[in-house]
Amino acid sequence: MKEKKRTGLVVFLLIAAICIALIPFFALRGAAFGGSDDAGSEVVAEVNKGYEPWFTPILETAIGGELPGEVESLFFCVQTGIGVGIMAYCMGRLVERKKLGKEDQDL
Repeated sequence: MKEKKRTGLVVFLLIAAICIALIPFFALRGAAFGGSDDAGSEVVAEVNKGYEPWFTPILETAIGGELPGEVESLFFCVQTGIGVGIMAYCMGRLVERKKLGKEDQDL
């Protein structure tokens, strides 16, 4: 019974995730989906026209310019993968700890 309840919840969450990913494409047809960095830079330029960035990314300083968009995307994906890996590891450890705790109580 409890297993069936979890399966229903998982299916519901998967459907909700798919809807969250797809609805903007159909609801906002023709909209330009861009990065938040560029949008933030435009807003800062509108608010304070004399703004000078106080920090330059270390990698851009090292190579003497901006990274190509594909490399930025690669770094973003790598960061995401590392973060997801860390979260999955921690969640797995917590689940195993809970299972082992129940087994110790059963003995």
